[in-house]
Amino acid sequence: MSRPLPPIRPVGHVKSTGESLSPDEIRRLCDLLYRRTGMIFGESKRYYIERRVSDRMSATGMPTFPVYFSHVQASEDEVENLINIFTVNETYFYREEHQLQCLGRSLLPNIVQDKKPGDLVRIWSVPCSSGEEPYSIAIWLLENWPLVDAYHIEIVGSDIDTRVLQMAVTGRYGERALSRLPPDVVERYFERPHDGERRIIQDLRESMTFTSVNLVDKASIASQGRFDIVFCRNVLIYFDDTSRLLAATNLYDALNPGGYICLGHTESMSRISNRFRLCRFEDAIVYQRLDGGP
Repeated sequence: MSRPLPPIRPVGHVKSTGESLSPDEIRRLCDLLYRRTGMIFGESKRYYIERRVSDRMSATGMPTFPVYFSHVQASEDEVENLINIFTVNETYFYREEHQLQCLGRSLLPNIVQDKKPGDLVRIWSVPCSSGEEPYSIAIWLLENWPLVDAYHIEIVGSDIDTRVLQMAVTGRYGERALSRLPPDVVERYFERPHDGERRIIQDLRESMTFTSVNLVDKASIASQGRFDIVFCRNVLIYFDDTSRLLAATNLYDALNPGGYICLGHTESMSRISNRFRLCRFEDAIVYQRLDGGP
């Protein structure tokens, strides 16, 4: 909930890192984040914004917001750090398990009917956060899809947050992240516990590719090539209509003709773009790239 705006400070006031930002400072910061990520922030998230800005001001030793903001504008590294602390990374293994069931029971059988044994099947998890979702795809297929060894399956995890990508590469997870996995699956795919965490086995870590991607940057998406299936869950809810359409267009271009995209349960591609067909399968509703696209 937003709180009452503070009084306008005199020009030249020196701000401590715990002091409120002015409405204009909030606007300038949110404009930068929107241009760079497509994510919408504003006065309604003042507390969330101020806490994170305060953390970065302390980390960089910047005494006032104007000094810090000038630093952000001059430093791509600090833009990256700022974006990292504003991303939301709520995830765990086997999240929205019904979509994994749909992947094995409906989506992959449709995709491979036009492929030969040994052909490449590309699956993309974006955003992938700290890796639980792309690793879940790999584990689910190994456990449940009989044809998993008949095709060359490539799973790519991508995110705009470079910090969580490094966590994904490392592959260490606590009890909460693993809580939805059956105990025997944990034993097969994770090393012994160490300091309250378990690391995913080396074979799976080495089979996964992790990349940095911005959904509203066409060149960033194009650099990943095309995929047969995309999992893009619970990110479009943070965009406005313009950013959603841009992201949807980029995702459309990232799909092979006839490819599928899985969104979060509160998201609907039908309200964003007419370039996808809604498909109701036994386990889940997904969206298919319409034929005839470029």
